[in-house]
Amino acid sequence: MAEAKRRPGPHGPGGGQRHGYQKPKDMKGTVKKLLKYMGRYKGALVLVALCLLVSSGGSILSSYLLKPIINDYILPGDFPGLIKMLCLLGGAFALSGLCSYAYARIMVHIAQNTVAAIRRDLFNKMQSLPLRYFDTHQSGDLMSRFTNDIDTISEMINSSFANLISCILTFLGTIGMMLYLNWVLTLITFAFLALMLLTVKTIGGRSRVSFQRQQAALGAVNGYVEEMIEGQKVIKVFNHEQKTIDQFDTLNESYRQAATAAQAYASSMMPAMGNLSRIDYAVTCCVGGLLAIGGVGDIGSLAAYLLYVKQVSQPIAQMSQQVNTILAAVAGAERVFAVMEEQPETDEGKTVLVRAEKKDGTLREVPYRTGCWAWKAPDGTMTELRGDVRFDHVDFGYTKEKAVLHDVSLYAKPGQKIAFVGSTGAGKTTVTNLINRFYDIDAGAITYDGIDVRSIEKNSLRRSLGMVLQDTHLFTGTVAENIRYGRPDATDEQIVAAAKLANADGFIRHLPQGYDTPITGDGGSLSQGERQLLAIARAAVSDPPVLILDEATSSIDTRTEKLIEKGMDSLMAGRTVFVIAHRLSTVRNAQAILVLEQGRIIERGDHEELLEQKGRYYQLYTGQSELS
Repeated sequence: MAEAKRRPGPHGPGGGQRHGYQKPKDMKGTVKKLLKYMGRYKGALVLVALCLLVSSGGSILSSYLLKPIINDYILPGDFPGLIKMLCLLGGAFALSGLCSYAYARIMVHIAQNTVAAIRRDLFNKMQSLPLRYFDTHQSGDLMSRFTNDIDTISEMINSSFANLISCILTFLGTIGMMLYLNWVLTLITFAFLALMLLTVKTIGGRSRVSFQRQQAALGAVNGYVEEMIEGQKVIKVFNHEQKTIDQFDTLNESYRQAATAAQAYASSMMPAMGNLSRIDYAVTCCVGGLLAIGGVGDIGSLAAYLLYVKQVSQPIAQMSQQVNTILAAVAGAERVFAVMEEQPETDEGKTVLVRAEKKDGTLREVPYRTGCWAWKAPDGTMTELRGDVRFDHVDFGYTKEKAVLHDVSLYAKPGQKIAFVGSTGAGKTTVTNLINRFYDIDAGAITYDGIDVRSIEKNSLRRSLGMVLQDTHLFTGTVAENIRYGRPDATDEQIVAAAKLANADGFIRHLPQGYDTPITGDGGSLSQGERQLLAIARAAVSDPPVLILDEATSSIDTRTEKLIEKGMDSLMAGRTVFVIAHRLSTVRNAQAILVLEQGRIIERGDHEELLEQKGRYYQLYTGQSELS
């Protein structure tokens, strides 16, 4: 296993601390960011506002109509007029219901478009983040931001946002009508409203904390489950099934406790509000009845007022329920925006890779493919891409506390094959990571054709490199599409040629649909050797001047390895090649073999020279030490 697997992060299956709870730091700022996304649909929001006004107004008006219905039509016995008023009341209800339906449908449209934009921006942001970020964040936690957190945002915008505004309008309108009908009774209602608001503040504040803890605990469970699924072979080999179950039970119990607390607070809101509302109604009935008997007020006003008393607590209760959803959504949105606000991978490089043509010893940029590439500096200076890579006294560490490479100097001339050997954690894979500028060095310099790699645009730098990673990754798609990933404009003939070069053509043609065979689940239906052959073909089709083979044949049997060696020799011809391998047979023909130990180059030379030295390489070759 290469040292890249030793970077800071989860400490093995189930190891290490997974999640820490953090209170929302800027609720107001997070809400502003959400409103900025929603602000792209101003016209639709204006229409929603109009529908909300009509819907809330219709609901408030329908309650007030009870006063004239009783005073002017029922008590005097005017039944024809009563029928007209009932029709008017029905119309108010119908208009209110129609507007409620309309704004609900519009909010669905706004919600889905908003979360689609947030999801797209989050995904785009993740593509720009440096590898260091992914070293220190669990994939399960990041996935929960795409799923659970964005789902809570969608739920909030879809229903809670408009409903909250509707509740506020209804509440204010109801209070206004209550003051108009009987200000004395309204003072009693205000006292109970104060108790209701205190209840909302107390329960809502605790809900906010609980929902944040619930989201964090769910992210921990998701991350652990994903890690365990990926590590099933290791778990079974070491008989750690029960250990992983115990650790899952611990995380699951933490999530259960957090979710129980969150839902307990959320579910207690409605009963508390309902009880206060019923007490308010009873007190108001008694006082209002006494006032009516004493000649203060009329029956119609009292009936309408009591209806408003029943209604006034509903928007508060609904607001408290919406607040829970909004708090959960804000907590999720804050986690999403936290990723969006991470610093992207920096790229100060200005030198770019261009197609070139050489005439009379002069390079010039051309728009068509010539097989010749050049580095174009900002001032227009052209340098032919030859594949000359040099390290000059390079120091590097994945963290400031622990250095991985110490004073590493090496050079690879164009067309040379350079091999790295050494024990696990020696620094082999780190060297290739630095060539790609996946990470920046702490000291020293790395040059490519005499140009400091920090002055080369990262996309151009990586476009000039072909790489077969230790952990082969295949994407969902066909076999041909996975090979074409190395060069999107490759023709079918070039795909087949690359597969033949990697000796993958034979097994591909035996697949059910040949090159059109679908691959899913990271190529789970293929053997590890077949997956690596496809990765080699993917590198071959890109036709890079510099090739990096990181454990490229580690999972291929000896017979298959010999078959691809001939193709690899053709692929490596005229290219600078860096090789890391478990088997020393794959590096015997290298022009230079570098032996690394604890981040330092302790030996260098070709195969015969290193055997004559009878040092570390000799021990590895003769089996006196283990090569990892």
